[in-house]
Amino acid sequence: MGQVSSFHIIGSIITLSLIIFTGIYTGRKVKDAKDFSTGGYNAGAALVSGTIIGTLVGGSSTIGTAQLAFTNGLSAWWFTLGAGVGCLVLGIIFTKPLRKNKCNTIQQIISEEYGQKSGIITSVLASLGIMLNIVAQILAANALLSSMFGLGPEASAIISVILMASYVIFGGVISTGVLGVIKLILIYISVISGAVLALKLSGGISDIYNTLPHNQYFNLFSRGIGIDGGAFLSVVFGVLSTQTYVQAVLSGKSDSVSIKGALISSALIPPIGIGGILIGYYMKLNYPMIDSGQAFPLFIINNMPPLIGGGILATLFIALVGTGAGMALGFGTIITKDIYKKYINKNADSKKELLVTRIVILISLIVSALFTLGNLKSAVLKWGFMSMGLRAAVLLVPMVFALFFKGKITGNYAIMSSVTGFGAFLISENFLNLRIDSLIIGVTVSTITAIIGSYKKKGKLNGR
Repeated sequence: MGQVSSFHIIGSIITLSLIIFTGIYTGRKVKDAKDFSTGGYNAGAALVSGTIIGTLVGGSSTIGTAQLAFTNGLSAWWFTLGAGVGCLVLGIIFTKPLRKNKCNTIQQIISEEYGQKSGIITSVLASLGIMLNIVAQILAANALLSSMFGLGPEASAIISVILMASYVIFGGVISTGVLGVIKLILIYISVISGAVLALKLSGGISDIYNTLPHNQYFNLFSRGIGIDGGAFLSVVFGVLSTQTYVQAVLSGKSDSVSIKGALISSALIPPIGIGGILIGYYMKLNYPMIDSGQAFPLFIINNMPPLIGGGILATLFIALVGTGAGMALGFGTIITKDIYKKYINKNADSKKELLVTRIVILISLIVSALFTLGNLKSAVLKWGFMSMGLRAAVLLVPMVFALFFKGKITGNYAIMSSVTGFGAFLISENFLNLRIDSLIIGVTVSTITAIIGSYKKKGKLNGR
């Protein structure tokens, strides 16, 4: 199954060309590192929202959601639902303190409060989480391109890196935001049309409900409350702990504009997951023996008119390309501002800084692509949840203390909070067979460490 015609290819080329040329065109507006990283702090709500959605809605939200719905049902909704709630919290609680802080990166926020050592350590630890999300997008690209063209993982990885680089390396935040708006429109058209068609072909939701096992496919906690609840928290906390989304709200021209952009994202992301779930249901009912990762692309190839289907397939590719590119942008900004600028070349001018950021972005994409070659059978959402959880375990607690509880803990305990959270997450993920998401373990250990530090400092101040 899954024969791609010349019309599929034409539709894909038209859509991909639109994205490539838009990315290059918006890059002409970038004159220095400030424009690249924050868009000159002059973005409107649509651009802020476009940057957030352009990165959050990727392979995990589309191909990965359909894949998990194919195997586990409604619990696949936790990624996009968590993303929506994360954007809500980002807008209502975190945007004003982040913008008031006047720092460009989360690590700078931590460094300002706890010293440069804390910034460099959290930069290194959190970077691994960012790379894991790029891996998830390249794995999704492999599933998509193998469905369409029968390409091998090496060719898929090369194409993914080229497109991700074109998406962000020219225009930075400006490019990510503009393309995010275009991508959002295309994804909504794709997902809604796919969901409506899946419902029609399946005979309606009642037929799906009466056919699939209820406990597995219509239960938000089918994998257990510890796993699915933890997956939800991973995404919520991951949004708050991700450089790209912080950059998005910093790029707004005012607090109210940035808040509005985050709230728009919060409302628009969760429905995308429902579309992916319905497509996953249809494919489980009609093609139960396929590779679950190919559920979404094969649905489009088999059921959509070829020219439109080609455009939708390209949109799916754009979705994962945009997320991978946005993660690479955050990675490049962190490495350049928190490591290169502080420890390697303190006197680098803005143009030099821009060049280094672009080089780091390209390197991060290449390394992530190489890493996927040894993990080809992994579930896309597994890497998405793991990436979010790891970043939160490292950054969330020290960032929250730096923003809302200034002076409550020392630099040493802030560092210990990140290190113990990171270690607890990895130990839980790799060695403990717990029916609970590793994020909960990591953030809990990180929080306990910070609270101990707070009591220790309070005790010293009281002369104990």
